[in-house]
Amino acid sequence: MVETSAKMTSHDFMELEEHFGAHNYHPLPVVLAKGEGVFMWDVEGKRYYDFLSAYSAVNQGHCHPKILKAMVDQASTLTLTSRAFFNDKLGVYEKFVTDFFGYEKVLPMNSGAEADETALKLCRRWGYDVKGIAKDQAKIIVCEGNFHGRTTTIISFSTDPDSYSGFGPFTPGFVTIPYNDLKALENALQDPNVAGFLVEPIQGEAGVFVPDSGYLSEAFKLCKAKNVLFIADEVQTGIARTGKLLACDHENVHPDILILGKALSGGFMPVSAVLANNDIMLTIKPGEHGSTFGGNPLACAVAVASLEVVRDEKLAENAEKMGKLFRDELGKIKSDMIELIRGKGLLNAIIIKPKNGKEAWDVCVAMKDNGLLAKPTHQHIIRFAPPLVINEAQILEAVEIIKKSILQFE
Repeated sequence: MVETSAKMTSHDFMELEEHFGAHNYHPLPVVLAKGEGVFMWDVEGKRYYDFLSAYSAVNQGHCHPKILKAMVDQASTLTLTSRAFFNDKLGVYEKFVTDFFGYEKVLPMNSGAEADETALKLCRRWGYDVKGIAKDQAKIIVCEGNFHGRTTTIISFSTDPDSYSGFGPFTPGFVTIPYNDLKALENALQDPNVAGFLVEPIQGEAGVFVPDSGYLSEAFKLCKAKNVLFIADEVQTGIARTGKLLACDHENVHPDILILGKALSGGFMPVSAVLANNDIMLTIKPGEHGSTFGGNPLACAVAVASLEVVRDEKLAENAEKMGKLFRDELGKIKSDMIELIRGKGLLNAIIIKPKNGKEAWDVCVAMKDNGLLAKPTHQHIIRFAPPLVINEAQILEAVEIIKKSILQFE
């Protein structure tokens, strides 16, 4: 039994959020109080498989002891200096992370959305200072179905009405094309004012939309031919989630600008990063961009430990192996509710065909009742993204829970 200070029930905690919190999320009806590895427990003590991993932020598993130790040790020494001063962790982290991913410079931020915003500013500045685009004329190509965050600029190029409706006026300067469409990209790149192409290697929020083989590598070549920056948002797909360190690695693409977040901290705190080489990164000068918390000593210590865990525990290799097993086992479930299974590594989804009025949400509630947590996206898709420390026996047990839950509706 997970202890609570006042023996409050799940209902009590949900009522508090309903009454005092903004209604900007629609969570599953479960109140979680503890996490360890691939599991979480609710306030009544029931154990669940976590098949969301906080939208892939907890790739290393809940409360990983090495990352926890790094956090506690640093928190007891120094947490924040701001960038008004040097500190003894930032430079060490900057060298580590640039070596780790193969770039000359890193700009540390906090959330994934902040990192995306940083990349957009970098791209525009590079477009003016290096490519020679006329003032305020730079354009950035984006894709339909994208999800890069919910800031005002980012929702300005969203194609999801839930993200942008009622929040205008919007930021100009973006050209939207279909995802996974090289011809559309080639046509958009004819505009000499295009400075960058921002893309998710796999569209996660859109329902784990995996593009055709060769899409990323060909898109990169098209961008190079037109002197346009290839910007990869790997906030969700990066840090070993798809079976490689980066999803772009599947096609040997080294983005001009790389955006990271989520699992960069193993789920312990907001840590994000934008990586690029000197010709791009040094276009931004002192005072032109920053963050009070970006690059704080605590974040730096946590991020180094988080990446060491990914490397030392070979989590990319495990994601590749366990992901294949997961998809193979899902494919054995005989149900006409399963319309399609897709994914890469341990970022997977099933497309749910409604049956007897039951949709993806109902399947997720059933899975919750049976001991596994996942979340629907776009009403008909369930995303499955367990921590990358999951083993074969746990995959097989989890698939049995998924199978049992879906067959309840037969």
